[in-house]
Amino acid sequence: MEIDKKVLSFLNPKLVDSILKESTLKEVPKGAEILREQQYVKALPIVLEGLVKVYSRFEEKELLLYYIEQSQSCVMSFYAARKNTPSKIFAQTEEDSKILLLPVEYLPIWLKEYPDLNDLFFNQYNLRYSELLDTISHLLLNKMDKRLYDHLKTKTTLLNSNAVKISHGQLANELGTAREVVSRVLKKLETDGKISQNAGEVKIIS
Repeated sequence: MEIDKKVLSFLNPKLVDSILKESTLKEVPKGAEILREQQYVKALPIVLEGLVKVYSRFEEKELLLYYIEQSQSCVMSFYAARKNTPSKIFAQTEEDSKILLLPVEYLPIWLKEYPDLNDLFFNQYNLRYSELLDTISHLLLNKMDKRLYDHLKTKTTLLNSNAVKISHGQLANELGTAREVVSRVLKKLETDGKISQNAGEVKIIS
């Protein structure tokens, strides 16, 4: 399977050659779990195409932490791999994806020979920290209708579509609330003319 090196152009060209030599490219269908809680990380993912969501689970509820987009990796997986500790998160493909799996045993060598590899993960830490602050701000300041609408807009932007197929239960999990709350708020957004719903699909109107 061919890989367009332009997707990895943010890395040292010699490092890219080494990564491609030792890594595995995998096509993963939508909805597949690629990492689960308490699993030891054996391969570090870089998303080449598609979208992956990273979430945590608390009892029966899920909470979306962040998305991994093209040319991004997973900082939580990186930390678990470097410290050889079990994963604290789950990761699942949001759409059909192509993922490059870097064997973690090569990480110490690559980090030593190519220090700029650290920049990838420092940038990811900074991005995720900013997203965390935004999430806290949403939780503290915004009502559920704005939180839900903004979440839908983010999903449609990432999927490059004005509509997304998703259940009320899944939306509730991603926002850390109850399905009944999501159903009620979606109805309000529909009444307000901001969305439409049809057969499990939510479409942004305005």
